[in-house]
Amino acid sequence: MSSRSILFVAQAQFVMALFPRCKEAGFEVGLADTLSGALNFIKKSKPEAVFSRVRFPGYRIENLLAEAAGAMGDFPPVYAFTDAGSAEEANRLMELGAQDYWLEPLAWDKVEAVTACAPRSVQTEVQPQPARPTTSVKKSIDIIGRHPVILRVLALARQVARSKATVLIAGESGTGKEKFARFLHNNSDRSSGPFVAINCAALPEHLLESELFGHEKGAFTGAIGRKLGKFELATGGSILLDEISEMDMGLQAKLLRVLQEQEIDRVGGTETVKVDTRVLATTNRRLDEYVKDGKFRQDLYYRLNVIPLKLPALRERGDDVLLLADFFVNSYCRDYGLPKLGFSADARRWLLEYDWPGNVRELQNLMERAVLLAGTGPIETAHFLLDEDAWPLGEDMAAVCQTAAAGFAADMASVSGGSLAAGGSLTDADTGSILPLAEMERHLILRSLDQTQGNRTQAANLLGISVRTLRNKLNEYRQLGMEIP
Repeated sequence: MSSRSILFVAQAQFVMALFPRCKEAGFEVGLADTLSGALNFIKKSKPEAVFSRVRFPGYRIENLLAEAAGAMGDFPPVYAFTDAGSAEEANRLMELGAQDYWLEPLAWDKVEAVTACAPRSVQTEVQPQPARPTTSVKKSIDIIGRHPVILRVLALARQVARSKATVLIAGESGTGKEKFARFLHNNSDRSSGPFVAINCAALPEHLLESELFGHEKGAFTGAIGRKLGKFELATGGSILLDEISEMDMGLQAKLLRVLQEQEIDRVGGTETVKVDTRVLATTNRRLDEYVKDGKFRQDLYYRLNVIPLKLPALRERGDDVLLLADFFVNSYCRDYGLPKLGFSADARRWLLEYDWPGNVRELQNLMERAVLLAGTGPIETAHFLLDEDAWPLGEDMAAVCQTAAAGFAADMASVSGGSLAAGGSLTDADTGSILPLAEMERHLILRSLDQTQGNRTQAANLLGISVRTLRNKLNEYRQLGMEIP
């Protein structure tokens, strides 16, 4: 059994896709859907981190955070994620002790980032040493591309990686700015130290200040103990300030001092704390224009822009689209235990002609969808759901449902250690005969609602159809006299 473990507190369908990656990284994976189950796993396995949905039937994360506060520091860090977040909720939960607050779907890169150093939550006045990774072996970062425009950026990144200079990585959303930041860290002299990332656009000013610089006990309501900030946790390594353009002007002045003096003041503190952290920043804005408009400090811009890296949009990278598409498809086929899939000629032509406003991130998400819908392949343009409301339900939907149900059954069996409960079969329990297509379709739709506790959006995502299509089908079932949850 692995000596490292992590815990997910959620219903299985929201985190199951992450299990293969976690196991590949050497983690024992715990899954709990009750507070008592979570506490039992924490006591038994002492996980490095806990990733918890904010709420679901019978569970609220506030109760887990209360247990963490009562443990006086002897508790793993808790990371919250939700399908419908707000700044107010983020503020409240992080004041209660949550380490971070994310929107679903929970991405592997976030889990990977926080488990790289896995700092323990600090609730006492004892200041621990910043955590270090368990190994000094550099972890490879895949930056896929052959086009000269991306190769030039990659060459510059390699050249400056070993320096201490701040780097400003600019590019449209979805171009891979955080991946380049990790590449810089992993190829630097600080690769054995922690890599800590924080999204400057996700938190209000006062909470962001606390997250960056830490706070002392009693600094504000809910500050029940000293908390180290991201700069202290990143000492000896690198800190990524994601979407730096969204930082408030007042906080920009404090950040400038940190960059110049390499020291921070915790919120509510009286002592200056020295830090040794390399700063990397990203932006999807034209910061020079922000400076002209008075939205960003000129002196901070010059201090951050020592090494500028400008990432190209995917539409500027030519045949790299096909290279990346093949990479993502192979990756998702492996993750979902599916045979390798190829593209039809029409699908490849469409990939090259599409404008990709969401860049590499959009391509990655689209390839996951295509893998799940293509079955045994090849991937056609229809599997990209260009017009999802026109996606046919008849025989095509039946094939999709069969593939999805088979994969779902296998995954659930691997999690539970047994087979699916009665009702999970696609055959009639009494006769063993194959169900008619319409009945099988209804069976899968109702089962998806049961698995998501009636959440229409989540159910539609599981089925690979639009919410509008799902609602139309449910209305049909109601007209037949069926009770719909």
